[in-house]
Amino acid sequence: MKTITLAFTGASGMPYGLRLLECLLQAGIEVELVYSQAAQVVAKQELNLAWPSMPDEVQSWLCSELGDFPGQLRVRSRSDWFAPIASGSSPSDAMVICPCSMTTLAKIAAGISDNLIVRAADVAIKEHRPLIIVPRETPLSPIHLENMLKLARMGAVILPPSPGFYHQPQTLLDMVDFVVARILDQLGIPQQLVARWGCS
Repeated sequence: MKTITLAFTGASGMPYGLRLLECLLQAGIEVELVYSQAAQVVAKQELNLAWPSMPDEVQSWLCSELGDFPGQLRVRSRSDWFAPIASGSSPSDAMVICPCSMTTLAKIAAGISDNLIVRAADVAIKEHRPLIIVPRETPLSPIHLENMLKLARMGAVILPPSPGFYHQPQTLLDMVDFVVARILDQLGIPQQLVARWGCS
C-alpha cells in the first residue's frame, strides 16, 4: 500500500478515524483525506476539536497536530470533483471510510455518487480495489443490514468498530487501537498496536 483514501463522515467514532490517520502517516502511507461537514460537527462534539473551514487549512492544522509528514497528506472537500480520487485513474490503492454514517453507506450501496466520498467509494468498487467500511450505528435496522450485505457481496469489507477485551484494555486509547489495528491488518500494513492472539 502506497496511497490510501480515507474518509470521515458524520457518524460517531471520530477517535477511530483520527487515530487511523495518524498510524497511516507514521507508516509512510500517502493519504488522500476527504471529510463531510457533519464530520466536523462530530469532531467538535466528541473531541472538542474546532476544525478550520477550508481543506488546505485543515491539512495544515492536522500536520501541526499529528506531526510533520511532508507530501504524505492531502485534504479534499467532499465537493472537490477535480480530486484524483474521483477517477478510476487515481493512484489510490485502497479506501477506508471511518467512521461511516448510514447515509453514506446507503448512498454507496445505491450507487448515488453525489459527493466525493461516495464517488471515491464507487471508484474503489468498480476498479476492484479494497474498500473498508467502518459503520457506526446501533442498533442496526433491516435497511442498514441489507445495505451492508449488498456491499459485502460487492467485495467491500464491513468492519464494525467493536473493540475486544481479551487484551485487557486499560485506557480508551487501548480500545480505539484495537479497532484501528484490525483496519491496518485488512490493509496489509504492519502494526504493533495490539498483541496478536496467542502471542505474548
